[in-house]
Amino acid sequence: MNGDFTPIRLRAEDAEDLKIVSACLQDAIVPITEIGYLPDDRRFVMVVNRFRWEAADDILTRINCAVTVLGVTNVKRRAIDPSNRALLLDLLAITPTADGINLIFAGNAAIHLTAPHWRCLIEDISDPWPAEAAPRHEVDEAKHQ
Repeated sequence: MNGDFTPIRLRAEDAEDLKIVSACLQDAIVPITEIGYLPDDRRFVMVVNRFRWEAADDILTRINCAVTVLGVTNVKRRAIDPSNRALLLDLLAITPTADGINLIFAGNAAIHLTAPHWRCLIEDISDPWPAEAAPRHEVDEAKHQ
């Protein structure tokens, strides 16, 4: 790939901002080994392999993206085994809650970040590479009729 692309660098400070960040990160692949919580710094970090939705009309690509949430005081996991070092999570959405942020993954997995006064930063940190296909989601047609 050549360098003819604009890397994403965004900051979210409220629910509306977080919708944009969530859309950018939808279908990101998150290796469990690339997730960390630094309690002394009140910082949650992860490096994700995100699909570049903003470029999908031209060419299908993915890119590594750093995600940082500041102001985190606690982290809780659901249906995630952090000892499974081969685990890859599929990020579906990031949503605000009354006391922080939820990271929602496929397979009913989730991470809740307690962060009453959070700020989320994302930044592309590599060159893009070709993706095999765009992510697709099965839709239950009966629910939409």
